[in-house]
Amino acid sequence: MMYEVFAGFALFCFVSSVTPGPNNLMLMASGANFGVKRTLPHWLGIGIGFTAMIVMVGLGLIRVFDAFPVIYSVLKVLSVGFLLYLAWKIANAAPPDEAQKTGNPLGFFQACAFQWVNPKAWAMALTAISVYTPVQSVSGILTTALIFGAINLPACSVWMFIGREISRYLTNNNRLRSFNILMAILLVASLYPILYTK
Repeated sequence: MMYEVFAGFALFCFVSSVTPGPNNLMLMASGANFGVKRTLPHWLGIGIGFTAMIVMVGLGLIRVFDAFPVIYSVLKVLSVGFLLYLAWKIANAAPPDEAQKTGNPLGFFQACAFQWVNPKAWAMALTAISVYTPVQSVSGILTTALIFGAINLPACSVWMFIGREISRYLTNNNRLRSFNILMAILLVASLYPILYTK
């Protein structure tokens, strides 16, 4: 990968990874409700799941989508349904003490699987392969995936820590409830690009 391409790709990786989207909003909500330690499997699931997704897309999965365009529609329906379900769960999250006893943050494998119905993750993976992987070889695809993964993990972690810091102000159930409802609304708002893109 030439230096100019690498510099542009690194910037794309950072900006797309650190800006708001379903993964980051969910990490922030989890950090606020469960703390950093219990959110770590969720965070690692995002990084590893997304890196694996780039590899699969690069190795030819996108050709399946091109051959069967109906898959895009199915993915869109699944994305909307699952994100609405997660928004409902966030809006109805238990208060901190109760959450420590009964609630569970998203787990590692759940976060890995979520990447496949996350519209922002799809856009990022497709751009990484189609724009920033000039050599469509296994080594080129793996290099792209590993670079993205190495930038994505620390960039996403920012939201987990922001959530933890916000939790210092969520000292009563009303504040926590308001925060969780706001996070749910923002998660639903993140559906805008796929609902209004043909």
